Amino acid sequence: MPLWIDGQEVQSKTDKWIPLYNPATNDLVSMVPEATQEEMQMAVDSSKAAFKGWRDTPIQQRQRIMFKFQDLIRENMDSLAESVTLEQGKTFADAKGDVFRGLEVVEYTCGLASTLQGETVENVAGGIDVYSYKQPLGVVAGICPFNFPAMIPLWMFPMGTTCGNTYVMKPSEKDPGCSMLLAKLAKEAGLPDGVLNIIHGAHDCVNFICDDPDIRAISFVGGNKAGEHIFARGTAAGKRVQSNMGAKNHATILPNARKDQTLNAIAGAAFGAAGQRCMALSHALFVGETKEWIPELIEKAKLLKVDGGMEPGADVGPLISKDSKARVESLIQQGVDNGAELLLDGRGVKPEKYPEGNFVGPTVLAGLDKGNPAYEEEIFGPVLGITCVDTLDDAIEFTNANKYGNGTAIFTTDGNDARYFQRNIDVGQVGINVPIPVPLPMFSFTGSRGSIRGDLHFYGKQGAQFYTQVKTITSNWDYIEPEAQSAKAATVMPTMGSKS
Repeated sequence: MPLWIDGQEVQSKTDKWIPLYNPATNDLVSMVPEATQEEMQMAVDSSKAAFKGWRDTPIQQRQRIMFKFQDLIRENMDSLAESVTLEQGKTFADAKGDVFRGLEVVEYTCGLASTLQGETVENVAGGIDVYSYKQPLGVVAGICPFNFPAMIPLWMFPMGTTCGNTYVMKPSEKDPGCSMLLAKLAKEAGLPDGVLNIIHGAHDCVNFICDDPDIRAISFVGGNKAGEHIFARGTAAGKRVQSNMGAKNHATILPNARKDQTLNAIAGAAFGAAGQRCMALSHALFVGETKEWIPELIEKAKLLKVDGGMEPGADVGPLISKDSKARVESLIQQGVDNGAELLLDGRGVKPEKYPEGNFVGPTVLAGLDKGNPAYEEEIFGPVLGITCVDTLDDAIEFTNANKYGNGTAIFTTDGNDARYFQRNIDVGQVGINVPIPVPLPMFSFTGSRGSIRGDLHFYGKQGAQFYTQVKTITSNWDYIEPEAQSAKAATVMPTMGSKS
């Protein structure tokens, strides 16, 4: 796996390599380099040099490149998705969804000019105007997770570069192939050399990005441990950081919900992508008599086909690695050991063609309450926890007590219940009869509380704010006769517009 520096593939000279395995077979796919310090510095230097010309490129021209880029993504949708399935393990249909949700952000950048408009007030005092511009920061960086090899990079560098910045990106070392394909397509679309550079690696690479003085901002998506480290280290170095981290997303099911549609939605949102989504519904709160629906949910989960991602009809693919599989299975057992009831056990699933894969089937743990490790930790696998509560208020209280605030959903046919829920739930993204409420790009991804560090969110208007800084100009063009000028310099605070 090469690096991407100054618009071309560069073979690393490192002596440290990370093996990349197909999650369905555990066959070796490629070796990913841990870039050397010199190579990482080359990427930053390339971005720094390219910034001088890129920032002066008119916004219309930057948008035209993104128009071409989104067209090329559409043309190469299958190739991009195949890369995701090969390296990450998603079903091919889900991988295409991964690419498409990233494509939507690229489409948004094609009309970014209006979002980048500044403000002005004319004649705040005699002949004095005040106006502001949104200007790019310079060299910025993105650190990506393994679970969305297409979507998350497309959350990052199209927004950052269309705002006028140059970008250093570190895809996950577990599945960087899609990012490399996207870089080639971006170049084909007209993105100048050096505007996007890609480096590979693990901890040393992350720390380099946090410490390098030429990198002005960092965008991160991933787990809490890494996210908190990046936020602390990056901000200590004076950088702007947005860090989207872990989650424990709750679904609240009311007795007035449409049962069949609700149970299908929960099964899909809990077990799709093998549960490896930060917006997966990993915990269901059955209110009142809806606890009687649980056996039907189990039957729907059993119908989901666990298989390799390219197999026809596959619903649930493998986990990313052997370590991830071991961790998920360990948390299932810890859940049982701490009092949960195992209603459906997905451990030991071995698809016929993929006996060596990292598979865990849909799993359901009932009576999973606070304090149980399987509840407190983000499992990141196809595991649904269930708790039965008496009232809507009980469900709200249970959800709000969790440290995370990424996403939640309520299933109901009562508008009053829905509005009461959305006003009282302390979670940044709420779905009403929508199981995975990831906002479209004209909004922003607004996870809250323990799910984020930093005060500016991904893509949308807040994404543009993150990648720009405001410069305000106060301009005086009120020429006066020389003899009317004061002979003495004024030392008091200027009070434009005041006659006192």
